[in-house]
Amino acid sequence: MDINAFSSGINGIHKGMQSFTRNAEKIASATTPTETRDAAGSLEKPLVGMISDEQQVAASAKVVKAADEMLGTLFDDMA
Repeated sequence: MDINAFSSGINGIHKGMQSFTRNAEKIASATTPTETRDAAGSLEKPLVGMISDEQQVAASAKVVKAADEMLGTLFDDMA
């Protein structure tokens, strides 16, 4: 079960980073705020998405840390 938590955490970090990159590319490709507003609605969606992605990465990192600590405790108990 511990390995699955670690794996899920790593997967969450990876997905969050991929989404963050996509949102950053949307923002970077906007040449003017007016052009972006006309074409895609606004920059709000990718900006909010980046905040959400950051929170996903942080939460997933906590999962990885907890799984690592749990595994360390198991190994310490075996010694």
